[in-house]
Amino acid sequence: MKKLLILGGTRISCEIVRKAKKMGVYTVVTDYYDETKSPAKQIADESFLVSCTDVDAVVSLIKEQNIDGVLVGFNDLLLPYYADICDKAGLPCYGTKKQFEVFIDKKKYKALMREHNVPTIKEYTIDNDDLQKSSEQIDYPVLVKPSDSSGARGITICHNKGEFIDAYEKAMSFSKEKEVLVEEYLDGEEATIFWVFDDGNYNLCGIGNRHVKENQEGVIPLPVGYTYPSRFTKKYQDEVEENTKEMFRSAGIKNGMMFMQAKVKDGTLVVYDIGYRLTGSLEYKNFNAVCGYDPLEMMINFALTGKMTDKEVKYDPYFNGLYPYNVSCLVKPGTIAEIKGIEEVKSLPGVIDAVIAHYPGETITEEMRGLLTQITVRVLGTVKNKDELIPTMKKINDLVRVYSTDGIDMRLSGIEDEDIEFVE
Repeated sequence: MKKLLILGGTRISCEIVRKAKKMGVYTVVTDYYDETKSPAKQIADESFLVSCTDVDAVVSLIKEQNIDGVLVGFNDLLLPYYADICDKAGLPCYGTKKQFEVFIDKKKYKALMREHNVPTIKEYTIDNDDLQKSSEQIDYPVLVKPSDSSGARGITICHNKGEFIDAYEKAMSFSKEKEVLVEEYLDGEEATIFWVFDDGNYNLCGIGNRHVKENQEGVIPLPVGYTYPSRFTKKYQDEVEENTKEMFRSAGIKNGMMFMQAKVKDGTLVVYDIGYRLTGSLEYKNFNAVCGYDPLEMMINFALTGKMTDKEVKYDPYFNGLYPYNVSCLVKPGTIAEIKGIEEVKSLPGVIDAVIAHYPGETITEEMRGLLTQITVRVLGTVKNKDELIPTMKKINDLVRVYSTDGIDMRLSGIEDEDIEFVE
């Protein structure tokens, strides 16, 4: 039985553990948390208290435990350490350290996109020594964010110069490299572009409409769902896909997976965020159910064999004529006492899975407002007809209920009828 070492035991890393076990793989999890604070350790075959950033210690663990492969899950900041660990241990790594350093740094990958005519968000040059002057030379609204952070951490929408300096200093506090991006803020439609890379072949899996909602004061809007396929798919294929593939070639990308979050400007998808890793939206469950391939399984297979897959895969960005969806249930701050409706949701026709991110007893803090960690339940599924899509998602929203210890329904508003207009 092959052994897979998973770097980081967060709740979402449980997805890797469960999938690997289904593949007949022995699972090992390591991080610097004890088991009570590391959910993936609780379900893994074995776990260790070794920090993922202590490269030499992890390499020693790999040798001592005869580990066959390593995989990092959903954390951008661990990717360079993962590359170093694989390099020193002589194990497969789907990307190089240099590639990871480019695709976790917004300034670097935006420069690369411009070089290859891949549309990206306009940004402003800021004088760190005179923020007041810079604040007066900006066309508002703008998005101020750390260059090297993820999960919506440290991001602020600024509508005037009075908000700018506080937002800039907040973003700086979240940046390891102490670099901040100030970008044009585009309101309205969003989409996410999904790729799988297999031995130098760049496969467009699909484009999902990312439905975000202004359902909280003072923070950026968060996603309440995804629907597929996007009505922008053909335009993207005709105008941007080949440029994007050329960008991948120039970066030397060979294997792995990537998501690109984009705003819609004049009908064009303008990329504002990239992740060269597994995605927290769990869309691989949709791809597996509808198209017959599982990017998570492929990533595990690569970690253990150095190959993404031995199977013939048909990538179809139009999802075989079906309409997959992802309902993201956001909750307001409070301590969770009870989650209702999960079994009813799982019994609905076409539902693939319902994944709980926060369990009773856990607290959504005020500091988590505006962060993706507010998503407490994700439900993934598919319908056969476009007309069924939004009604099904709304029914799921109605069934899932999250109650606080005060007896209050913590759910925020979700998908709406008008969201159907974005679907192909």
